[in-house]
Formats: sequence, structure tokens, C-alpha cells
Amino acid sequence: MIELPVIQSKNLPGDGKRPDWLRVKLPYGQSYRNVRQIIDGHKLHTVCESARCPNMGECWGAGTATFMILGNTCTRSCGFCAVNTGRPTELDWEEPKRVAEACALMNIKHAVITSVNRDELKDGGAAIWAATVREIYRAVPEITQETLIPDFKSKWDALQLIIDEHPDIISHNMETVSRLYRRVRPQARYDRSLEQIRRTKEAGMRTKSGFMVGLGETPEEVYQILGDLAENGCDIVTIGQYLQPTKMHLPVEEFVHPDLFAHYKEKGLALGLKYVESGPLVRSSYHSERHLV
Repeated sequence: MIELPVIQSKNLPGDGKRPDWLRVKLPYGQSYRNVRQIIDGHKLHTVCESARCPNMGECWGAGTATFMILGNTCTRSCGFCAVNTGRPTELDWEEPKRVAEACALMNIKHAVITSVNRDELKDGGAAIWAATVREIYRAVPEITQETLIPDFKSKWDALQLIIDEHPDIISHNMETVSRLYRRVRPQARYDRSLEQIRRTKEAGMRTKSGFMVGLGETPEEVYQILGDLAENGCDIVTIGQYLQPTKMHLPVEEFVHPDLFAHYKEKGLALGLKYVESGPLVRSSYHSERHLV
């Protein structure tokens, strides 16, 4: 039995100041500027910017980025996410080729692709998803790809379109524990997301998911989601600290101590997960190239 580490159980935000382990450097350097130029020149979106990722400086400085397809407006209103909410107006069938060209220009060896939710589309945008994976492989045949996909509202034919393109990893984030879904992900369902991961694994794919802590969950609830993911065929899990993007979003309930992140990693591995990336600054695509082995 794994014992909970003896640490301060609650590191409450208090005056809003972040603890030292959440301090990051501002992005800078020539590599960062080169990535910015390519992304802007190809009129592409990145989740790095839209979700205000704290690792953007590190990743862009290393010449990598997570592309966000299907526009920059999401049909859902999750309480944690900084991406714009509304009714999307764009559906750009040339976007897959531009993403592929950017991957080639950036000399990317491992591409991570994600998207907004497009619930207004019959297939949830799956056709453009499949075209993007296909065009990237065509432009850079030796590349590996991770696709961080939405839930498609149980449209399993849409999921199959992506499976048929055989990306190296198919990821779908749980985001939070079951009890908090109504507050954190009001248009999503915990059981639906688990079923998508299970179906993806049954199709023979490498599976991945991620969730945040610091939203008011208990350690026991974290154990539950780790166990649920393991039981439904998830191979890889990422766990990171929730950070409030604006004052209009859900507040941070706790700054989780790094020792507790280490404990969650140990617990996840003990439950049968193959790889657990757990830390305050961990995000879904952080060090994603390591998740291929």
C-alpha cells in the first residue's frame, strides 16, 4: 500500500502569488522567434498560446509547438480553458496542408496536434483531423504524431476516421475527477471520455490522457481517476497543476506540492499505467516525444 507523503495538505493561493515551483522564464531567443514567424506566416493556431501554457518558452525555444486545428473558437465553455467560446465561423480545408508545411519547415520530429471542440459539425471536425494527420505524414514521412482529440460526443465513426490514419498516439484528456465534471466540463461526460479511451485501445492504438489537480479534488478521487484510466486501457497519463487563465475562470483551490505529484506518479504506475508524467508544470504535450517508448 502506498502511503500519502507527509506534506502540507493545502497550499492555498491566499494572496494569489504562485509558489516558487511554478515560476517560469519568459519566452525568448532565436528559436522562439523562428517558431513564431512560421506559425504566424502560415496563419496557424497553437494551443501553447490559446491555453496560455507555462512551458511555451521552453518548447518554442527548442523548436517545437502543439498545433491547434479547426480554428480558435470552441463550442464548449469549460471553466478552466482560455480558448475562446462561441459559434465558429471558419472551416478551412487548406489548414491540413499548412500544418504539414509548418512541420516540415520547423524540422519537427514529433508533432502534437489538438483542436477545439466543433460540436456544430456533423463529424465534429474528424475529416479535417484525418486529413491533417495524412498531410503531415506525406510532408514528413519519418515524423511521429500525437493527436489530442475531443470526445466527438460518442460519434464512434468520427473516432474511427482518426484511428484509420494510424497516428502514433491518440490522446483524449479527462481534465478532472468525476465529481467535478459538472463544474469544470459542463458539456462533457466522464463515462463518455473513458469509453473513448477504451475504444481507442481496443482498436490497437497507443492511448494517453491527462488531467489537472488543484481544482478541489481529494487524493482519493485522484486515485479513482488513475484506476479508471488503467482499467480502460490508457497507457500514458499526464498530471499537472491547474492555473487560472483569467479571473473569469475557475479559481485555483490548491497549489499542489511537488511531493504529492511524485506520489501520484508512483500510485499511477502501481495501478498499471505504463507511463505517468506528473508535476506542477506538466501539460498534455510536455515531453510528449518521450511517451513513444
